[in-house]
Amino acid sequence: MNNEKDLETPWEDLIVAEVRAARAALWAAAGYDLERLAERLREEQALSGHPVVTFPPRAPQPVAGETA
Repeated sequence: MNNEKDLETPWEDLIVAEVRAARAALWAAAGYDLERLAERLREEQALSGHPVVTFPPRAPQPVAGETA
């Protein structure tokens, strides 16, 4: 049967914890500035050597049952 202590202690997913720690480190390295973070990621992307895929903008498609 369940122990009261088990009910008080929330379960922690190790992968989620690792991702959150990596996110916190990235934010801290960018000084919690979104523009600096985006610039750093763009620089890393350019240095990676991988092709950057871009798609042309798409026009919104009407949804059945909605009126404009």
